[in-house]
Amino acid sequence: MKTPSRAFKDAVYEQFARIGKAVSSPKRLELLDLLCQSEKTVESLAHEAGLTLANTSQHLQVLRSARLVDSEREGLYVTYRLSDPMVCEFFRSMRVLAENRLAELEMIKRRFLNGREGMEPVDRESLLQRVIEGHVTLLDVRPEGEYRAGHIPGALSVPLRRLKEILADLPPEQEIVAYCRGPYCVLSVFAVEMLRKEGFNAVRLEEGVQDFRAMGLPIDSEKEAR
Repeated sequence: MKTPSRAFKDAVYEQFARIGKAVSSPKRLELLDLLCQSEKTVESLAHEAGLTLANTSQHLQVLRSARLVDSEREGLYVTYRLSDPMVCEFFRSMRVLAENRLAELEMIKRRFLNGREGMEPVDRESLLQRVIEGHVTLLDVRPEGEYRAGHIPGALSVPLRRLKEILADLPPEQEIVAYCRGPYCVLSVFAVEMLRKEGFNAVRLEEGVQDFRAMGLPIDSEKEAR
């Protein structure tokens, strides 16, 4: 028979386990990563994560039952957002822990980036100073909605799908730095490859907006600007 103290401890850790169960799926982790960027519709999340609408909805319901995300219906569309900024902090902490403890993660990243030029990490503080001084052109190649929700100061919003359209407007003499959602986002990888093929001196910034926030560096948003 359980003592009151044992029953109390078991009940507490059972609640903690609800979070663990909710994030035990790779796809649910990817959905949280996407929602760290901005609120999104189910359709947008399904497209970004390579899922069917039905599977996306099921995963989101699991995250919602653990109080990690909230939803709101507007007409035919349901929009999801993180229930608390701490959810994104939790996701990033888990990511950093995995990077520090799982050597396989670095091996996977190296295999993907092997042979691709311009993928070397860029010094964050030096980059920000060069942006402020106008010595580099910083491109945010995420979708517009993610840029509006938060971006590195001085960055231009150039979603990857529009990059070819604005190549002629980019200064050929300046270094171009592209960033997206963080070290495992491939949008900036493809952007740098495209830019280098066109003769630009382009490099990739591994860190994303959430990394800059975690380091106490400034982040701009259109909401703040208004």
